[in-house]
Amino acid sequence: MSMPMRFLAIGECMVEFSPTPSGTYAVGFAGDTFNTAWYARQLTDTEKLDVGYLSAVGDDALSGQLTDFIEAAGIRPLMARVPGAAPGMYMIFLSEGERSFQYWRSQSAARHLADDLTALETAGEGDLLYFSGITVAILAEAARDRLLAALQAAAGRGAEIVFDPNLRPRLWPASDEMCRWTMKVASVAGIVLPSFEDEASHFKDTDEAATAARYLANGARLAVVKNGAGPILVRGADGDSFQYQPEPASTVVDTTAAGDSFNAAFLVEYMERARTREAVRAGCALAAHVIGSRGALVPVTRMDLIACRNRLSA
Repeated sequence: MSMPMRFLAIGECMVEFSPTPSGTYAVGFAGDTFNTAWYARQLTDTEKLDVGYLSAVGDDALSGQLTDFIEAAGIRPLMARVPGAAPGMYMIFLSEGERSFQYWRSQSAARHLADDLTALETAGEGDLLYFSGITVAILAEAARDRLLAALQAAAGRGAEIVFDPNLRPRLWPASDEMCRWTMKVASVAGIVLPSFEDEASHFKDTDEAATAARYLANGARLAVVKNGAGPILVRGADGDSFQYQPEPASTVVDTTAAGDSFNAAFLVEYMERARTREAVRAGCALAAHVIGSRGALVPVTRMDLIACRNRLSA
């Protein structure tokens, strides 16, 4: 029997406080790259896809609970241990389905995730390594360079590197530093998954085509430009280009993990079949399902995804 493909996400998983209908807050665990790993695990069998998460945790009780949660979800936790540290935390505030956040992450153990990158040393052909702008933002400059070098080496061995810029200016000293590092780390990625609204705000892109062209010129072979409820633009270095306009979601309760879930379904479909158009359609379908419920992690089955895809194509 052949070995399963490997999907390894890299970043920060935090303690999440999400609002409930009764006005209280539920406690869970989430974070942009972890959300994508979690949805990827929901959509695939372990025999087909081995999902791992590379980060760092402390030695406190919350760190133990976080690691147990990751394992219970069927994801391999690849965690450096940082004595005296703890996971970061955030709280979600909702207004008509749109969210805002408050964070407590200055002492997050995940800031040390690049202290141990041995898990990347065996990555190669058949593996997908996924990281985001938040992964990079929380690291010290020397740690960013270590991560970048490890990803470049993995790409040289044939691994697929995927990057979601996920621009968060609050995590950076200045916008120009954020933009400089975004393009620097994006240069190792074959697939880039930017969000147009963020890119237009910070890179002054005039349209989705400008965003795609910038990343392709930077070395990507495939740019998938998300645009909220608007059309998704896909451009390849081979000249392939198309747009996909999803139908409006029937219910919008919480958009917290819309992009993260899109990325998961897109990447799983792409890894399994390498059909870009079907991958975009799958991503839109899962995102539509996820934003209909509260919280970052919404249970999903293949039947849920099929039902969403049928509705979107009706």
